[in-house]
Amino acid sequence: MAELLSVTAPLAIRYPDGVKHIMIWRSSHTSGLLYLRPFWNQVAEEKTFTFAAGPIKGDGPWKVGNAVVTVLGCHGTDAELATEFSSWQILLEQMGDAYPSDQAIESLADEFAQRYLKY
Repeated sequence: MAELLSVTAPLAIRYPDGVKHIMIWRSSHTSGLLYLRPFWNQVAEEKTFTFAAGPIKGDGPWKVGNAVVTVLGCHGTDAELATEFSSWQILLEQMGDAYPSDQAIESLADEFAQRYLKY
């Protein structure tokens, strides 16, 4: 497949405890992966980004630490995640140009990492 950060399709991450998230934006960080979940713009600042600790490995599916990352909907569709992603797409359409640019999100990610992540 491809390197995790070059994939443009929405991705899902599943942690060993069964918790699953959709990743709509992602970036490598010093010791893992920093990502945005749908509706990130509607939560408190300290919950804006999610951090998955551990090395990034593979070429699809990928591993980040003990978590597994797959293309959303791949290998059996998850109805809950599919519904969440559909709702997110509707919100994006409604927001139009008001949604932050990739550059603005990258700046927010840098600020978040400096403020909330321990190195």
